[in-house]
Amino acid sequence: MNTPVSDLRGALNWLDGILEPALAAAQSVYDMQETVPFHGLCISPGEAKRLAGLEPCTPTFCRNAEVLDTTEGLISGSPPLAWLARSFQLSAFDLAVAVIALAPELDLRYERIYGYLQDDMTRRRPSVDLALNLLCPSAEEKTRRRAHFTPRAPLLRDGLLHLVADSNQAQPPLLSHLLRVDSQIIGALTGEMDLDPRLTQFCRLTEPKASLDDPILDSDVRAGLRRIATGLMKKSLPLRLYFCGAPGVGKRHAAEGLAARLGFSLLVADLTQMPDSRSEFDSLARVMIREAWLSRSLLYLGGLDAFRLEDKHARWQTLTEMISGVQTPIVLAGRQPWAEVSAGGLDVISVNLGMPGFDLRRSRWLAELSSLGLTIETGQLDLLSARFSLTAEQIKEAVQEARNDSLWRCAVTSGADCSAASGDRPPTVRFEELSAAARRQCGHELRKLTRKVEARYSWSDIVLPEDQISQLREICDQARLRHVVYTQWGFERKLSRGRGLNVLFHGPPGTGKTMAAEVIAHELGIDLYGIDLSQVVSKYIGETEKNLDRIFGAAQNSNAILFFDEADALFGKRSEVKDSHDRYANIEIGYLLQKMEEYEGVAILATNLRQNLDEAFLRRLHSVVEFPFPDEEYRRRVWEVTFPAGAPVGEDVNFSLLAREVKLAGGNIKNIALAAAFYAAADGRTITMEYLARAARREYQKLARTWSEKGLVHSVQ
Repeated sequence: MNTPVSDLRGALNWLDGILEPALAAAQSVYDMQETVPFHGLCISPGEAKRLAGLEPCTPTFCRNAEVLDTTEGLISGSPPLAWLARSFQLSAFDLAVAVIALAPELDLRYERIYGYLQDDMTRRRPSVDLALNLLCPSAEEKTRRRAHFTPRAPLLRDGLLHLVADSNQAQPPLLSHLLRVDSQIIGALTGEMDLDPRLTQFCRLTEPKASLDDPILDSDVRAGLRRIATGLMKKSLPLRLYFCGAPGVGKRHAAEGLAARLGFSLLVADLTQMPDSRSEFDSLARVMIREAWLSRSLLYLGGLDAFRLEDKHARWQTLTEMISGVQTPIVLAGRQPWAEVSAGGLDVISVNLGMPGFDLRRSRWLAELSSLGLTIETGQLDLLSARFSLTAEQIKEAVQEARNDSLWRCAVTSGADCSAASGDRPPTVRFEELSAAARRQCGHELRKLTRKVEARYSWSDIVLPEDQISQLREICDQARLRHVVYTQWGFERKLSRGRGLNVLFHGPPGTGKTMAAEVIAHELGIDLYGIDLSQVVSKYIGETEKNLDRIFGAAQNSNAILFFDEADALFGKRSEVKDSHDRYANIEIGYLLQKMEEYEGVAILATNLRQNLDEAFLRRLHSVVEFPFPDEEYRRRVWEVTFPAGAPVGEDVNFSLLAREVKLAGGNIKNIALAAAFYAAADGRTITMEYLARAARREYQKLARTWSEKGLVHSVQ
């Protein structure tokens, strides 16, 4: 409400009309006290007699019993006061009290007048007693009107006025309390509608720039919000929505578009930043909801699930009661479903804002790249959209980061000015830079719970039989083409669960299971996270499930591969129930099977003993890859790919001989090669069979196995 202060001039004229006789009455009493030394600091005998009623005393300044009747003219002549009376259903007396309390905010001369009338220049604001004296013609009327200053009366119930106690008194009487108009109400009456300073720590008032026509949200969600907003407003029903979804899926954008659709501003509040104290919370929640109403804003309450989790003082009950009592459009937002965060008491329409699908992600990548003048091939655009399940906000951040990375790369390699403004041609962004920037947008929560594995190996580094290599490539194809099969071909409508990709690697230690996981992650261009079983499995009942729930929850939108090594420790066979421990162990396994089915990402499990896995779990796997112990031919190939191109390998090194004599798995072969390299470096020589033989002997000792290096050394000689 944009109100010029001049619209309140009539209210001050009305107040002057009742103050004039009051000043005259006060003068008749106070003139007799002017000769008293230290007046105001001591009480003379004459004044004491008057106060005791032994001499005539003026009990009230009001001489006109019909003074409240004049408030009708006050309302009609002042639109702000008419709005105040109508909005809060104030009586004529309430409105008159409000004007008395408001006057010093509009003209400081009233501070001196009130100090004079109260015979105390330190009390420059009107007290309850002064207001009663100005408006009540008798002592009986003053007693009756005290009800207007109780907590349930409109002035105090709605927070229009505050009673300020005298700090010098422990329990001051009601009459001595000073009246102060709430700063928010002052701003509304005077047209100064900035955000209330009490709300700045957790609220922000903005004008919406988004629209429900923006293609950031799913088209069905946008259409539904448009229809429901129009329908509820036509029926004069309050708009109560709950937006459910992960951070960045567009909850705030949807609320902003909804506010624009309704012609409202947007008041954004973070519930987690509100005070813990129940009394302070109640006061600020009332101010917040009234701020939305006064500024004609849609109120967006974010962080609801975190707020509910921390709520120890029944703040939620207070909030729901306040929300239920207003017509202001309100949108609540959180990550969990409404049933998990609500304790009843509030009727809302829950709107699930899931992660954007392939088509929507593709359109956002294209839009953000185009906005910066960047282009990529259609195939690469499809790969980014399929590979990374990102929100619109994350895609925007990824494109900006990739553009900045390309500028830095250009500056370092060419030394030229590579800013987009330096020429007509925009900077060139590589697909690898876009992929790296996309990976940095996700997995933040997962890093706290798991161990990130740097995927350095490629197809040229791994040695496996042809059939196993084909299986690994098939796994990559399934991960890469999910959007085609599930979305474009419609298979997702046939599958309620199990749309993830669960793979089992089994075989002896050192046969390449971890390397294969790194090869897949490198091929797909996504991050690989290893699950530390020591941090997951707990001896306490129920803790293992909680740990796995946190991991799978964090991984759901992380666009990463989960790698469970020694998976039989987690997914072992269910046993016959003989005691409570067996029963809870079986419950754990059943829970893990459920989480595996619900997970829509890529999960790779590695085990040395396939027979230890539960059969129900094996049925839920998409692919099982066996990693056999390498025969002589494959051991020779492992030796050949183990040494990097820059390693000084001696001419006497015979890979075929090493493969025949050293009958160990690939992991052990890599250990031997590395140890031999350090032996050679220490002596300042090349890597020879002598060093390889010594390193092989140490590796066999580590495995507690006997081995003779005579055959190897003798063959070389």
